[in-house]
Amino acid sequence: MKSYFIRLLNYDHIASSKISHLILQSGQTGKPIQLMAHMLAAQQIWLKRCKGLPAPGGPLWPAWTASELGVIIDENHTEWISYLETLQPPDFDAVVTYQNLKGITYHDKLSDILAHLINHGTHHRAQAGVYLKLAGTELPVTDYIFYARDLNQTPSS
Repeated sequence: MKSYFIRLLNYDHIASSKISHLILQSGQTGKPIQLMAHMLAAQQIWLKRCKGLPAPGGPLWPAWTASELGVIIDENHTEWISYLETLQPPDFDAVVTYQNLKGITYHDKLSDILAHLINHGTHHRAQAGVYLKLAGTELPVTDYIFYARDLNQTPSS
């Protein structure tokens, strides 16, 4: 299960980097940046929860700039992969107890949190993509299946 979630987080990193680069290249402001910043802040919050640490201070919708996104994407990815590397197979079934931003306590299985993390990223990248497309920007392919096909390609001899 560890290798599966590492693979998904690697996909998330590549897809987020593509959208971030496109935002920067296109000069877009506003919603696409806000959506990506929210997604990245949420990744940081979830990592702290999974580690049993207090959530980082700061807003869930930070006012980051387009130029900051790429660095944060890389940092989040590095921290998540480092965390996953410490886990053993039973850890993925462990229950994580945490409080949401309203102070309500929840108990969720780590594997469910990881699935949510990946889906949350896909959701907000798609939203940012809509804004970019409406502004006339051509979107890169960020579908997971294309990522998986690229990984599974064997060179022709």
